[in-house]
Amino acid sequence: MTAIVDLRSDTVTQPTTAMRDAMMTALLGDDVFGDDPSVNHLQNTIADLLGFDAALFVSSGTQSNLCAILSHCQRGDEYIVGQFAHCYRWEGGGAAVFGSVQPQPLQHQADGTIALEDIEAAVKPDDAHFARTRLLALENTIGGKLLPFSYLQQATQLAKGKGLATHLDGARLFNAATAQATLTGGDVRREAQRISGCFDSVSVCLSKGLGAPVGSVLCGGHDFIARAHRIRKMAGGGMRQSGMLAAAGTYALDFHVDRLSKDHALAQRLAEGLAGIPDLQVEAPHSNILFVDLVDSAKARSAELIQYLKLRGILVTGLYRLRFVTHLDVDAAGIDRTIEAITKFFGV
Repeated sequence: MTAIVDLRSDTVTQPTTAMRDAMMTALLGDDVFGDDPSVNHLQNTIADLLGFDAALFVSSGTQSNLCAILSHCQRGDEYIVGQFAHCYRWEGGGAAVFGSVQPQPLQHQADGTIALEDIEAAVKPDDAHFARTRLLALENTIGGKLLPFSYLQQATQLAKGKGLATHLDGARLFNAATAQATLTGGDVRREAQRISGCFDSVSVCLSKGLGAPVGSVLCGGHDFIARAHRIRKMAGGGMRQSGMLAAAGTYALDFHVDRLSKDHALAQRLAEGLAGIPDLQVEAPHSNILFVDLVDSAKARSAELIQYLKLRGILVTGLYRLRFVTHLDVDAAGIDRTIEAITKFFGV
């Protein structure tokens, strides 16, 4: 049977044998009482790694972002965010629904940033007519793009100067750090800390490129995490003996960070393999996510291509563009199969 090449997302990864062993041997307690040693170890490890005072293990990135926004903002406040930021567009409007916190979405530039002048203009004056602007939320990587470090510094300094808190949706923070380390020649973990150091809080997903089955971690100051802990409880996030899941996250931090560069290299391999097909416009990848557009007369064939690939054991998504995501369960042979199949589809 031909192996499936699943390029839909890096959320589809399976725990490795070694990760499963770490989960099965994890020391457990009741995390609602704060005495699960594996959860506490994960929280302390990632807080120290990213340079924060404290951290909170949560069930998902959506829950992490929700806890963050509601910890920074109160009812009647607003947060500034990009139109395509995950915490605005793809998390069910949770901050507005559960916290009465209004989003102020802004357009992205081509590189994924939000123009500094747009951020400044969106900050509301202290007037009863307006929601109170309290928070700037950015995402890195966003759509697979690395936000320039100089931009992160400028945007967060601008926010601070306006009295705003800052939050980073770092669902793929370590992919961003890997891409940044490639540019600077630096260490990935050090780059992750530099990125995080620009923000008051950071959410990190463990179940994407890092390959854990479940979970994210929210990092920040002690008081902030205390507020987030209360919100997590209200959101049903007290998971009792969750150390089995936390142990997978710790294993991922120990063993799956340095391998992310392999995923980035495979995305680049795929981009180069598809670049010569006239019907495709291939966006050069920064990390492990590749976007491809069908052009001219081929535009209407997107659904046909997705089905064609599926019948050949290759899974991709095309919600608004074709998206290919590499991860630890994809290898070079799978990428080459994908290139060959797409090439044949277009008769090249």
